Amino acid sequence: MRETKEFSDSDGVELVKMARNVVTEFLRNGSKIDDETFDSKFGFSSGVFITLNKQDSLRGCIGYPLPVKKLSKGLVDAAISAATRDTRFSPVTADELDKIVFEVTVLTPPIEIKVKQPSEYLTEIKVGRDGLIVENAFASGLLLPQVPIEYNWNVEEFLEHTCQKAGLEKNAWKYMTTKISKFEGVIFKEEDPNGKIIRESSNDFL
Repeated sequence: MRETKEFSDSDGVELVKMARNVVTEFLRNGSKIDDETFDSKFGFSSGVFITLNKQDSLRGCIGYPLPVKKLSKGLVDAAISAATRDTRFSPVTADELDKIVFEVTVLTPPIEIKVKQPSEYLTEIKVGRDGLIVENAFASGLLLPQVPIEYNWNVEEFLEHTCQKAGLEKNAWKYMTTKISKFEGVIFKEEDPNGKIIRESSNDFL
């Protein structure tokens, strides 16, 4: 995968516009966009998440934490899923599109954090830079790097909420049977629905 720092602002504009176009086409016509130029440019494997926000509230968020798909294909599938298959919400309707802000997060591959004791996680994780994946047995949960910033969490709170996202006890990060991985990302988003597309990276949060 390309390093996230190599994504230009114009790349971000293309990614976010494509996410919006994909959802618009799917909701209005029931068809999936297939753009050869886009596929060629973003035809490398990468994790990606699509986040939809409506009036500062989450409206849908789905993606691929691992680089199991080409970015171009993963973005298309994640955008449709975020709009129509996030079980926490009713499917987005075409009438809502002008009220929704689209956000694309491109991920680096997750790296397991190796520690001798759980307290070391508190110094190995940096809020604003890292996203987290928590796994224990068959349970897993992921939170993107921007989430703890939005809620003003510290590292311990970030760990607790990621555990809860996995359906685990909030202190499950302290169990040596729990696997915790971190990843980084670059975020591109609309300032307003259909508005200017801006770049947010870890440096923007620090």
